[in-house]
Amino acid sequence: MSVGFGGIMRRLFLWEFSRGSRGYDAVVILILGFIFLTPREVFRDQPRPKNVALLPAQHGEGKFFIEPALLDQFAPVERMKEAERLVRAQTEGRGKTLISLDAIYDEEHELKGYLASTAP
Repeated sequence: MSVGFGGIMRRLFLWEFSRGSRGYDAVVILILGFIFLTPREVFRDQPRPKNVALLPAQHGEGKFFIEPALLDQFAPVERMKEAERLVRAQTEGRGKTLISLDAIYDEEHELKGYLASTAP
């Protein structure tokens, strides 16, 4: 009994294989191969760390936590400008004005990040 291409595709799509058969095993191997051998770049599924995070705030002002690696290479004057650029990029340019940028340290006086405060 010869099954045409359409019949094979129908059986694959509807999963009409009895468990333990060669067809079932072949489909499982194809699925696992697709899952584990397809590079991430095909789906653009790259993990993206959140470097600028919006924190809860009150009365219309915004608070943002900025990772230290994003601002450490800048001088203090340039650091404010870069922080404002990062905040504007995070808020998609919605008129946020940076009013302060404070460094956050832990108990061992290691820099953990920056707290950027904005006004509407």
